Amino acid sequence: MRKIPSLSVFFPAYNEEGNIESTVEKALAILPGVADKYELIIVDDGSKDKTGEIAESLAKENQNIRVVHHSQNYGYGEALKSGFYNAKYEWIVCTDADGQFDFSEITKLWEKTDKAQVVIGYRIDRRDSCLRKFNGWGWTILANLLLGINVRDVDCSFKLVKKEVIDKIPRLESVRGGMISPELLAKARKAGFDIDQVGVHHYPRLVGKQTGANLKVILKSFIDLFKLWKKLR
Repeated sequence: MRKIPSLSVFFPAYNEEGNIESTVEKALAILPGVADKYELIIVDDGSKDKTGEIAESLAKENQNIRVVHHSQNYGYGEALKSGFYNAKYEWIVCTDADGQFDFSEITKLWEKTDKAQVVIGYRIDRRDSCLRKFNGWGWTILANLLLGINVRDVDCSFKLVKKEVIDKIPRLESVRGGMISPELLAKARKAGFDIDQVGVHHYPRLVGKQTGANLKVILKSFIDLFKLWKKLR
């Protein structure tokens, strides 16, 4: 496999003290074999545990690691925006800090970049609760219908994006985590960039708790999705 010329990796993290070190170490073990040049960014989204301290310790040990701290918990969407807009290399990969993806499968995404500037994963045998899987299924259908993005798993957090896309599309605005991916894909599609997708394995969270959206947040996300549809059409 041809190597990625330059790659920015970022992990949005909120209260992931039990996962962040392992997730970073697994990525660092893979990166020299897949990228000629790389950086790894940890976005500490106002964690109340020791996530930020662990991230800083990791950065002191490795010059390729940078940490972006939020003064408070702004939410998943803001953490993703911080990652995308702080990345400096030609390609950007983002995935969660909870260890539910195998970082080595970045090679699957990279293989699709001959024709695509945005490559997203779709979860094979998604290891989440039935409710989360049902919500994800419905959200993907609605996003596809309204935005015409035609993907299998709109909120899968394993993505590879060319920095040119982030630089050229209108600045991302979404705050809520469920909205940031539909917005990114819709704006990329409208700007003429090609999108592809590939199956990636999904694993159970072993440490910590998911911070999934409650009903109020879900309803607000639906409203935001219709606003985005109206704005982009």
